[in-house]
Amino acid sequence: MTTALSIKDLSKTYDTGLTALKSVDLEIRRGEILALLGPNGAGKTTLISIICGLVKPSTGTVTVEGHDIVADFRQARQLIGLVPQELHVESFETVWDTVTYSRGLFGKKPAPALIEQILRDLSLFEKKDERIMALSGGMKRRVMIAKALAHEPRILFLDEPTAGVDVELRKDMWRLVNRLRDTGVTIILTTHYIEEAEEIADRVGVIRKGELLLVEDKVELMRKLGQKQLTLDLQQPIDQIPEALSDYELALDMAGTRLTYQYDTAAQRTGIATLLSALSSAGITVKDLDTEQRSLEDIFVSLVEEEAP
Repeated sequence: MTTALSIKDLSKTYDTGLTALKSVDLEIRRGEILALLGPNGAGKTTLISIICGLVKPSTGTVTVEGHDIVADFRQARQLIGLVPQELHVESFETVWDTVTYSRGLFGKKPAPALIEQILRDLSLFEKKDERIMALSGGMKRRVMIAKALAHEPRILFLDEPTAGVDVELRKDMWRLVNRLRDTGVTIILTTHYIEEAEEIADRVGVIRKGELLLVEDKVELMRKLGQKQLTLDLQQPIDQIPEALSDYELALDMAGTRLTYQYDTAAQRTGIATLLSALSSAGITVKDLDTEQRSLEDIFVSLVEEEAP
């Protein structure tokens, strides 16, 4: 796939001495959704701010569809839409005028039909003539998204877009995001709601203390790191795990009626089939069984903890 965004050896150290980014290398493909996960202060917002031309990097380069973000700032910035964490909207303007003005800032010709469609997609059209100061916080967030889309960007940054908003807005936004992706728009999402990343992202990046720990296809990441747990309910209680099953990391509950088995997804079904056969040979009858896979949130927490000093 064609590269939409290329980041090479990107670092940022502020005048205070704080190093926010450390030699970040990242290639983002056109038309993909990348979820960037990390704790507060990890460097997510600094990375986005550099790409959008709001912060100057200390070292490294960023190119957007081949345009250097410093040398070709105007061309690069026209390709980017940004929905920041903070609400920055013109309180005394109407919704329609604000979104239309945002399109004009990028030198785009008026497109009333496009603006109407964006507002309808975000359930804002009925509010188009209201002053922004009269809107709720959730509606103001919708306006921020509409502004970011008004100039038809090819790369869209969503920096904690659903923090503190209602469920309805989240659903509207993810429907819109999927439609944008289908038209080839590249989307970079930062979020504290890891279940959102698990549901919508193609790839997942984890950043901590300015370092990009990994960038991996979501399905592959969960396959490699997503441990599973098999729970076996026994027909009859047992006093202890037979010696013949010592090769398996089994745990027996206090009542002696339930066994749990932790295994990597790479082991897949062959390991389970062998275990069930070994249980049968040991005279243990299984009444019921259930599997549970570690979530993306579990993987994220474990990665961050492993990297902690």
